[in-house]
Amino acid sequence: MDWGTVFSDTLRAMFGETAIVFALAAIGLNIHFGFTGLLNFGQAVFMAAGAYGLALFAAIPFTAPGGGDQAAWGGQPFWVSVLIGVIGFPVLLAIVLGVPTLRLRADYLAIVTIATAEIFRLLARSPSFDAVTGSSDGLTQFARPFYSGISCTPSQGDCWFNPEERYLGLFTGNQMWLVIVGWIVVALVAFAVWVLMRSPWGRVLQAIREDEDAARSLGKNAYSYKMQALIVGGVIGAIGGMLRAIGTQLANPDQFITDVTFFAWVAVILGGVARVFGPILGSMIFWAVLAFSDSFLRQSVKRTVSGEELGFIPESIMTTNQAGLVRFILVGAMLAALAAFRPQGILGDKDEMALDDR
Repeated sequence: MDWGTVFSDTLRAMFGETAIVFALAAIGLNIHFGFTGLLNFGQAVFMAAGAYGLALFAAIPFTAPGGGDQAAWGGQPFWVSVLIGVIGFPVLLAIVLGVPTLRLRADYLAIVTIATAEIFRLLARSPSFDAVTGSSDGLTQFARPFYSGISCTPSQGDCWFNPEERYLGLFTGNQMWLVIVGWIVVALVAFAVWVLMRSPWGRVLQAIREDEDAARSLGKNAYSYKMQALIVGGVIGAIGGMLRAIGTQLANPDQFITDVTFFAWVAVILGGVARVFGPILGSMIFWAVLAFSDSFLRQSVKRTVSGEELGFIPESIMTTNQAGLVRFILVGAMLAALAAFRPQGILGDKDEMALDDR
């Protein structure tokens, strides 16, 4: 058993890009469900809005100030695309989804969001939209400015990280830069949510979650507040989707399948609903457990390496290829035990799990 590999895989998953992306997606869901009581089963589409908002506009040629066409990833338009991806697409999407559903019961929003996420994914994969979305191949060549001047080989001049080296024994140069920026973004978003939820605005959201009729009787426009919460949570999810696209340097529809939304839900429930740091802790633990179980199981399968017998699980019981499926069984059992013995999550309160079905 190579414990060094097992623990390095676990740490890489716990603090790496995936944990960051899903922490942000889960924070957005926590605003929707944990603080406002909105059932959003399509957070993946908000993440896709951030990724494609960046990729689409960063890929559109523009006329440079001095004249002539220049690729958009060559300078300022990349950061303009970041703003569009963070604000433009997610806000528009939240309004389109919220206007017909937020006056109705919670389950209508759930149905509409999960359907919209699948509709977007299928449309983005369609060859009919290949010129815009890149179809199943997705869009590339839009993340260069994020790494420009930060990650480069020493022969290219001064830089912070060398892509050919590993830092902390876990991350390449590009990954290390993304991890640093990603955790800074998570910290800033968590602080903003902490401030918002202790403001009058946040207290109104929690009042709506507890008793919408009572909030209305006090003169609060519940529909308006729910729309604002849907927008804010969607924007935070879009930031996560954008970081995922930058990390892979690809905006692909298969990055935003239905599983993505439910992994974010697991992070929220595991860490604790309506807790600012719950989604962050939940995301880190969820991906660490998945990585640990995957690496441990693969190392445990009997095999011969350089004439040496390794592992203790016979291939008649499980092969290395099956380990990836078995880990989900083990994690599912863990989540079932959590639901039975601590349904409020690690940091949560049982009272926060109550959902008034409106």
